[in-house]
Amino acid sequence: MKRLIAVTAALVAAFGLATAGAQEKKARISIGTGGTAGVYYPLGGGLAAVLSRYVPGLDATAEVTAGSIANLQLIGGGKSEVGFTMADAAWDAYNGLDKFKDKKVALRTLVVFYPNRMHVVTAEGKGIEKMTDLKGKRVATGAPASGTEVMSMRLIEAFGMDPNKDVNRERLSLAESVNALKDGKVDALMWVGGVPTPGITDFAATPGKKIKLVDHGDGADAMRKKYGPLYVKNRILANAYPGETRETSNVDVWNLLVVPESADENLVYQITKTMFEKKDELVKSHKDASFLSLDNQLTGGSPIPFHPGALKYFKERGLKVN
Repeated sequence: MKRLIAVTAALVAAFGLATAGAQEKKARISIGTGGTAGVYYPLGGGLAAVLSRYVPGLDATAEVTAGSIANLQLIGGGKSEVGFTMADAAWDAYNGLDKFKDKKVALRTLVVFYPNRMHVVTAEGKGIEKMTDLKGKRVATGAPASGTEVMSMRLIEAFGMDPNKDVNRERLSLAESVNALKDGKVDALMWVGGVPTPGITDFAATPGKKIKLVDHGDGADAMRKKYGPLYVKNRILANAYPGETRETSNVDVWNLLVVPESADENLVYQITKTMFEKKDELVKSHKDASFLSLDNQLTGGSPIPFHPGALKYFKERGLKVN
């Protein structure tokens, strides 16, 4: 009898340990961000920390990537669960266009996040006053597999130039582009990101260099005409970067967080709910998180459908969902 009791107690203890282990096991998700000099990475790191802290049973990690295109490819390949992307890149992936012409990506929008602002950056003394002055110049147009590269090509085209013939393109990451501009290896760089972008601020603060942002907002109409209602003319305010005291026009495109179409509805609901409820903590990682709002959802910011888990949260908050 004593032996039976001992065996039973051991089994109960073992079962309890197994149950506890099962309860402690966490779901893991990877968040595709961008390079370390941009906005996606710090904001993605803040998002991963918030989700890991407040969504029960979830362990989220922010991954350094080349940006929008790479994040969409990772989702399409089943190697990432959440990704930052520009709306134009998401549109191409969803419809099988451009870089995704051989393989559509089954994805859905989780949230419309914040506006991405195209920057065309040069320095005083380079002889670049307007977009057409880029002709014949050395221009860093973004890393391969980045949304910046896609939008840079479209913007150059909007001003009547062939991006592969009329400019000498360098396919560099933001950090590489900034260093190349500092060292005089390129005449200008193009970048799509939040304001301020740390890498651009770094260039603006470089001793002996005076930053100049090139007006390009007039390119929005041609881009919309060819690629759809994805781009809008906007402005970068004076003093957004040290030494640039002029207000300049630019082209904006919204940033999205996207997930696979097959993502678990309850998990997407929990992620969406947590982002809105813990928005103040996200803003601490980058101020562009302040753009996250219910008003920006379902109003044309996303060209692709929302995930049912996100729509469930929006309905709870009183948004009218068709």
